[in-house]
Amino acid sequence: MPAIVKQFPCLSDNYGLLIHDTDTGATAAIDAPDGAPVLAALSEMGWTLTDILVTHRHFDHVQGIPALLAAFPKARVVAPAKEADKIGVRADLEVCEHDVVRVGALGARVIETPGHTIGHIVYWFESEDILFAGDTLFSIGCGRVNETPMDVMWASLQKIAALPQDTQIYCGHEYTQANARFALTIDPNNDLLKQRAIEVADLRANNHPTLPTTLELELAINPFLRADDDAIRQTLGLKTADAADVFGEIRLRKNRA
Repeated sequence: MPAIVKQFPCLSDNYGLLIHDTDTGATAAIDAPDGAPVLAALSEMGWTLTDILVTHRHFDHVQGIPALLAAFPKARVVAPAKEADKIGVRADLEVCEHDVVRVGALGARVIETPGHTIGHIVYWFESEDILFAGDTLFSIGCGRVNETPMDVMWASLQKIAALPQDTQIYCGHEYTQANARFALTIDPNNDLLKQRAIEVADLRANNHPTLPTTLELELAINPFLRADDDAIRQTLGLKTADAADVFGEIRLRKNRA
């Protein structure tokens, strides 16, 4: 494969992410939670930063951009058009749904996923089977719905759910263990979820990441993608409710957890 992904911890629970095109040497940072860890990872790998792909404007995803630009002033900043003016630096390229962003020979399709923020986007490297999901989707979870009605976030998650099931998903935060504990209150009889919760607990006990995940796994264990599942509906007492309403109830319960 021509692409290499480097994942590393940033801040308290963020992940820094780099994708490198081995054919051209181009390297993109997906967001910039903190400048120093990203620069350290670039140095460790011997890569030159050519692009910064922003998923959304929140401070813990953009605060490191100035440090990266100071070290790599030619790096291109790509940002969602609907909030490019709020990322703290000038965006060189503003992108929308269906746009394709190139990192060397690699191509990432932009998918708009409003919900966590109104302008949130994700980057799907189709030929590499890789999705950088930002804070829209987490393993066994999803982002808080801050700026839209619940049905808008549900529609965003459905876009992700429609991707190929072998897609590897890289998320913005290490939230999987807490998400698994909550998911078991919603989907207590899901044997695969129970098994994964045990695996996740072991990984975190040994300070190992639980990411990336796969879409196939998430469709089987992530309650936020399964609002049309009969067992979940029965647990919630919402047997005949619209899937978006079921999703909304799950998200509200997670907010209170």
